[in-house]
Amino acid sequence: MWHQFYELAGVDITKEPMEVGPTCHYVMGGVEVDPDTAAAIGVPGLFAAGEVAGGMHGSNRLGGNSLTDLLVFGRRAGMGASEYVKKNSAIPVSETTVHAASRKIEAPFTREGGENSYSLHAELQEITHNLVGIIRTGSELEEAIKKIADIRKRSANVSVSGGRKFNPGFHLAFDLDNMLLVAESTAKSALARQESRGGHTRDDYPTMNNKWRQLNLISSFDGEKVSVKEQALPTLPKELFSLFDVHELEKYMTPEEVAKGGSN
Repeated sequence: MWHQFYELAGVDITKEPMEVGPTCHYVMGGVEVDPDTAAAIGVPGLFAAGEVAGGMHGSNRLGGNSLTDLLVFGRRAGMGASEYVKKNSAIPVSETTVHAASRKIEAPFTREGGENSYSLHAELQEITHNLVGIIRTGSELEEAIKKIADIRKRSANVSVSGGRKFNPGFHLAFDLDNMLLVAESTAKSALARQESRGGHTRDDYPTMNNKWRQLNLISSFDGEKVSVKEQALPTLPKELFSLFDVHELEKYMTPEEVAKGGSN
């Protein structure tokens, strides 16, 4: 870090103060996958690992743990995908689906005077930073959800100039779909979870609530909007429970869970 600050900013942090600020660091949600094969739940043939997957970190990730996560679950994803291919024959490709995808890809080039993908991206960045950031409130999240919905409508009218090769504006026009999906999922999940836990901080619900201790929030998308539902988590197995210092578990688990000592 010393070398980085000295080379890039001309600051010797052993003698001068350095300026730091919070920023987006790690996505602790993601595609719901089977823990043993990394196969996506409900989407046959899709495998995910690392920050793309829901992961094992819970409400916060300790420094360095993402590397071991990648190694373990990246291997499982590769092995799972390999086994899937061995057990399944080639899936027929729908010509109708191919033509629909082709029309969607070409559509931004045929529109004139449509929305600018860079402008929409900048708006989305500002909304998520200001309203879905580190410290959240219910009213801010509700405002963010409305604004994200507005950008989603406008993104359907994006126009792009130039060709398809090496065209960042064209790429961003399609990346917006994924960005909007993640932004809406994050905002709606944060609104539903009326507590503070780990990296999720609600200024209007500043403490942990035991109701949420064993619940995950699962997002689904119907093509127009994101829906969020609660899903109960399994109890921590005894073999894993025994690996933790009980005083650490007491910070997060209910007294009843600690007394039970995990499931068989």
